[in-house]
Amino acid sequence: MEITKILSKCDHTLLKQTATWEEIKEICDDGIKYGCASVCIPPCFVKATKEYCGDKIPVCTVIGFPNGYSTTATKVFEAKDACDNGASEIDMVININFVKSGRYDEVYEEIKLIADAVHAKGALLKVIIETCDLTEDEKIRLCKIVSDAKADFIKTSTGFGSAGAKVEDIVLMKKNISPEVRIKAAGGIRTEEAAKEMLDNGAIRIGASKLGN
Repeated sequence: MEITKILSKCDHTLLKQTATWEEIKEICDDGIKYGCASVCIPPCFVKATKEYCGDKIPVCTVIGFPNGYSTTATKVFEAKDACDNGASEIDMVININFVKSGRYDEVYEEIKLIADAVHAKGALLKVIIETCDLTEDEKIRLCKIVSDAKADFIKTSTGFGSAGAKVEDIVLMKKNISPEVRIKAAGGIRTEEAAKEMLDNGAIRIGASKLGN
């Protein structure tokens, strides 16, 4: 797989707490230059990024990031606000506290509410489950929940957890999601070879900050 094809499936990402507007503009320029799938940037930069990029590249941002324990109402507001500011892709973090508490109905309801809100704005929803914090059974249950809630993607990681994307998690997700849900691998993917391995095993989108460098 050529690097240009890999980059076309990459959300070129900069989510560091210390990121500056000048750095955001740099990844926008690189994302456009390399034909990336989107640029993934902090919510506070969405409006300026959309104004800077126009329609040259989709703008992606994160909601409830990185811990996922904001209230559902807060996340729904964040998602709508991001879409109104120009984001066409939303990556939300699930409430892992609720997963660990066995409150799966509430996890589903939250994802469904955000999916409905995002889809009403014409945007895509990617659901970050933070695989490094989950048991295999929890991962399988969340594949079904994300599918039932009609999200567009399931995503492995925030990149801020104790570990990032693993090939075995991509394989597990592929077996347990509905055919309509796609997979985004993110977290620790820094080489062309690592990205290719994720794509070869079922991911169709990559979150990375280094591949174009």
